[in-house]
Amino acid sequence: MADRPANDAPYRMVRDVEFGEDVVVQSFVNLYGCLVGAGTRIGPFVEIQRDVVVGRRCKIQSHAFICSGVVLGDGVFVGHGVVFVNDKTPRATADGVRLAGEDDWALLPVVVEDGASIGSGAIVLGGVRVGRGALVGAGAVVAADVPPGAVVAGVPARVRPTARAVGAEAGAETR
Repeated sequence: MADRPANDAPYRMVRDVEFGEDVVVQSFVNLYGCLVGAGTRIGPFVEIQRDVVVGRRCKIQSHAFICSGVVLGDGVFVGHGVVFVNDKTPRATADGVRLAGEDDWALLPVVVEDGASIGSGAIVLGGVRVGRGALVGAGAVVAADVPPGAVVAGVPARVRPTARAVGAEAGAETR
């Protein structure tokens, strides 16, 4: 693993990150306590929090927010402004007075399997699995698991029965 990205973009905060070879990270990015696989590209204004795993050859577009507990497989596309959520009951205070802390909520992991694509502006809620080669439409709110190869869209996201993700069977090529 490399100890820094392959490029020298300015204005980025990179702390305690493991990088695979040939990772490119643009400016105005916050990365901390995560693992980024080889050949991945991370656009500007992205935040990737601790305990996130980003697979190989992923493409993460600008303004994406990837919170703790997210695992992205190989060859995953994350569109502009995608937000991952890891808590279904967020609160500022635990008892109405005391500021909530680490022990006051339960992390709900998110898994995005190899070759899946998340369209711009989508929101992926905690506890969800997006299947291999699936396609999440722009602006969708994903509140339930997405089957492998499925295309989902809408609020909440629903499977579109006649659609199939392009290259869903080609997911093996991302390895």
